[in-house]
Amino acid sequence: MFRSALRALALLGALAAGPALLPASAQAADAAGVEALPHPHFHFDGVFGTFDRASAQRGFGVYQQVCAACHGLRLLSYRNLRELGFSEAEVRAVAAAVTVNDGPNDEGQMFERPGRPSDRFRSPFANEAAARAANKGAAPPDLSVITKAREHGPQYLFALLTGYTDAPAGMTMGEGMNYNRYFTGNQIAMNAPLHTEGQVEYADGTKATVEQMAMDVTNFLQWAAEPEMEARKSMGVKMMIFLLILAMLAYATKRKVWADQH
Repeated sequence: MFRSALRALALLGALAAGPALLPASAQAADAAGVEALPHPHFHFDGVFGTFDRASAQRGFGVYQQVCAACHGLRLLSYRNLRELGFSEAEVRAVAAAVTVNDGPNDEGQMFERPGRPSDRFRSPFANEAAARAANKGAAPPDLSVITKAREHGPQYLFALLTGYTDAPAGMTMGEGMNYNRYFTGNQIAMNAPLHTEGQVEYADGTKATVEQMAMDVTNFLQWAAEPEMEARKSMGVKMMIFLLILAMLAYATKRKVWADQH
């Protein structure tokens, strides 16, 4: 319950503070000349969809090496990575690689220590003011629930990450802006985070094209936003089966009761 409430608050925060990663309405997009979103197949789509854990694990690597420099995951703890299939040793190593502020100690002093699995993902900035100062005045949104912030969130995120290209001839670009086919107005301040094949090295040998890295990090962020999705879908299917059997029994009982009246 508490974790769900935190996710709801983070969702509101993503809607309010992260316009650079959120789509506008279809009408506004059409008016701005934004291209229609691509619809790649995600393994988690559909009633029976599940997370592609191999892809999501690679996506975590993309987040670590590319996205974590600007974007936090404040609703996740390092220990949650166990649910994604990482071993206990791997989780401890990921957590220990960061430094966490803690305290006060017995002497009343704050101190730094290596991260623990129970710690939340460390924010890349000390506070929002520092985040804005480092990013042209716009604080990068937390990515904990970014794929749930708008309808078709995963498709939009994949499109945004792969939509960077040169501006068409005759288009005047603002200072420090980048052209993106899927962003409202086509001008976005965020530089292309995924720009080179092989930018991230995959341990399993998968070829790290821009599209593959975008797909993998989208899978990871969808899992981060809704880690209970598989359990929820499983419960939903079980309930539908139960209700179907119940309806069949009710119908059979009705037939029997009314048959005895004649």
